[in-house]
Amino acid sequence: MSASPDSTHAALFGDENTLSTEAHRGATPSVSSDASENDTARCSHIASVFADPSAKAGIINKYRTVVAWYARRTHDALHPAKRRKTSSPTCNTCNQTLSRPFVCLHCSFAGCWFEGHIAAHLTEAGHRFSADAKSGFVFCSECDDFIYDDTIDELYLSTVVSVEERNTNFSVANRGREPYQPWNPTEEESDVLKDATTLPCQGRRGLLNLGQTCFLNVILQSFIHNPLLRNYFLSDRHNSRLCKHSDCTCCEMDNLFTEIYSPTDTPFGPTSFLATTWKVSAEMSGYAQQDAHEFFIAALNQIHGTCRGNTNISCNCIIHQTFAGQFQSDVTCEKCGNVTSTIDPMLDISLELRAKSGEAATDNTLASCLRRYTKPEKLGAREYSCSKCTKASHEAVKRLSIRTLPPVLSFQFKRFEHKTSGKAAPQKIDAPIRIPVSINMAPYTTLAMNMIGKDGEEGIPGPNAMYEYDLFAVINHEGQMDNGHYTNFARFQDEWYRFDDDKVTPSTLGDCLASNAYMCFYVKRHLDYKPYMKPTYRVAREKDIVREQAMEREKEAARMKEVEDTLMAMV
Repeated sequence: MSASPDSTHAALFGDENTLSTEAHRGATPSVSSDASENDTARCSHIASVFADPSAKAGIINKYRTVVAWYARRTHDALHPAKRRKTSSPTCNTCNQTLSRPFVCLHCSFAGCWFEGHIAAHLTEAGHRFSADAKSGFVFCSECDDFIYDDTIDELYLSTVVSVEERNTNFSVANRGREPYQPWNPTEEESDVLKDATTLPCQGRRGLLNLGQTCFLNVILQSFIHNPLLRNYFLSDRHNSRLCKHSDCTCCEMDNLFTEIYSPTDTPFGPTSFLATTWKVSAEMSGYAQQDAHEFFIAALNQIHGTCRGNTNISCNCIIHQTFAGQFQSDVTCEKCGNVTSTIDPMLDISLELRAKSGEAATDNTLASCLRRYTKPEKLGAREYSCSKCTKASHEAVKRLSIRTLPPVLSFQFKRFEHKTSGKAAPQKIDAPIRIPVSINMAPYTTLAMNMIGKDGEEGIPGPNAMYEYDLFAVINHEGQMDNGHYTNFARFQDEWYRFDDDKVTPSTLGDCLASNAYMCFYVKRHLDYKPYMKPTYRVAREKDIVREQAMEREKEAARMKEVEDTLMAMV
């Protein structure tokens, strides 16, 4: 049973006189005022339309409707069968089905982009603007280009978030997802911001090679461009001048971010970081070339060990907040169906470049590596003993999945094979690997795998935004195992750069994706949070303030007692 094309068209595009208000039902998202309408870099045509309140309201309502329709269509993933009941819109010119419709923002016309029908309609009808339902990008026919406008950009984000909030199926205390509230500075915060001085900073600074330390430089660059670590250390959550730890790696990170985000653009030598690493990690000391992944794990452990809030159970340090997730291993006995589950912590994911046969795969992608990683495998006769039938049996299947996704995903591709009884000498696997600029991790999660129906159809719990990650850094290894060199690519804002020790050169996303990756890092597009709860950093800060006030009172009481004792002695 499918919906009629007319109903789909009306739900998406409305008509010329009536526009759907369901897109912004509930909490009305804020839309920028005309503060930026005098911006010379702004499209003059959108500025002139927004100068007329009536025309502005019409464009905004239509844009909301289009974006909300696509967001609902994309995020209605809990019951995939519903998608088949909604027919796709068609081009009003060629009647071709549109998987990615472009919609006129002045009327109900929808057209295809590659055949030029939407552009032709704008020209013939004298209309100015159309919108891509998928990305929200707005095309101006008079500029003959896609345009950026901060009002449109804010409207797109607020509409998508509003739809996601209504489509999130998880609840806490019988309440749905907590509505997003933008930050509005208080009077006190506004006064502080007025007096603040903006310092010029590059955020892109090369690191000197201190003698085969390229392995250290690339990992530090991945830390520098990690948005969660950056925000943590630049917000003074760890102050090296107040820290009482010796050989503190967190202090080294604090100093590193201070140097990188300073007005200086000359290369920086991380000598203190290297010295501290040698002191606390004997396996990393010396001038021999080290493996970047091994240093990455060692650095995470060192930062964890010296970070505020670190514990052995439910650690709340910045490393676990950023990188920590959970694996789930399910072993199913094929005789009785008993499932034994084991949960293990994870800080990164190491992926094989070789297929099960032992040969290097010819068409390696990040997705294919993840599919091999989570593919069910038969266990040997002596590898499993069912606790229910209490008999050893080879009829068991083991499946690995990701139970909890971390905010930042770190992938390592196993390129180095060390000498074993079956191999005469260590070797490097130079097989190419294709990585995407963004990835949806839903198919590899425990929730999604458990929701596979009897007909093999997969379901994804919750909105796609919970699983989408964007690439921000890639580490490459050039050469062989004994004489190689590490370089890396990293994203700074929306620009890509290549880092080769002290040399920093502008690059492109294409060059980054074409490189042969050894490690790659993805950050979650929308960070999770615990709803209806005060953030832990605010709770910790309030406790610190109470403790500091108590200490001040104790000092004041001690000082007053000393004064009283002095006066009594004089009497």
